[in-house]
Amino acid sequence: MRRSVDDQKLELFRARPGDMAPRDAQDLMSWPFFSLAKTPRVRPIDFRMGEVTILVEATHEHGMATIWDADVLIWAASQIIDARDRGLRTSRLMAATPYEILRFIGRGDSAQNYERLKAGLDRLQSTTVATSIRQPTERRRHRFSWINEWKERADGAGQARGIELILPDWFYAGVMLDALVLTIDREYFALTGGLERWLYRLVRKHGGRQNHGWSFDFRHLHLKSGSLSPYKRFAFELRDIVRRQPLPGYQLACVPGAENEPRLNFYPVAIPTPSARRPRAPRQQHGGDKL
Repeated sequence: MRRSVDDQKLELFRARPGDMAPRDAQDLMSWPFFSLAKTPRVRPIDFRMGEVTILVEATHEHGMATIWDADVLIWAASQIIDARDRGLRTSRLMAATPYEILRFIGRGDSAQNYERLKAGLDRLQSTTVATSIRQPTERRRHRFSWINEWKERADGAGQARGIELILPDWFYAGVMLDALVLTIDREYFALTGGLERWLYRLVRKHGGRQNHGWSFDFRHLHLKSGSLSPYKRFAFELRDIVRRQPLPGYQLACVPGAENEPRLNFYPVAIPTPSARRPRAPRQQHGGDKL
């Protein structure tokens, strides 16, 4: 794997095995960066809201990185924060075995899952992002891929020894700031639907542990998801998620909003839902999100 001059200066960070709290990058939880579909997507995500711009582009060969592929980034963020908290040196250049990654993200170590992991790494490497998030001026955008490059490692006999990958500066810098990382429920990895995975991350970012929850209107959620589904289909799927209540740690409710437009309310499970008591109205968000 040939590296640039800057990459050659990186020290290898060997990922630690064992259990640790899963952490997610708040920027990735708040904005549409990934395909929510299991079928290949090549149509770009071109998102604009206030001062935030995001352009995600994919190749026809691999398709856009999916929200399941983003599990690798959750693993990476978790490793970096855990090592930093233990006083260990971290780096954008990481090494691990596929088994360690697959175990952390709740997948078996079968040959099929190993191949899926490699396909996900290819999508993360080939998907490009250009965004104004965390840039000093509105006109400036940072362009990167989710993984600069990756390779399989082998010993002198050709036996597989794991993988190495290089994270982009934009992601690594955000993870290293405490305020830009949140712990997520490990049950997140068991969520099978792309929309419910995206919704959990949004709910965790905005709802947190606020006593009175949070609220979004359906059309705002549709815009923020970056989904290719028509609004009516999106709203149908959102109501189905409310019916099933699959999000760990949160209670969802669909309520009428202004002009009878539907809204999604969400509360931490430990807090009584509106049917149990009459709380103060949840905070409402219409648009122009700020980090």
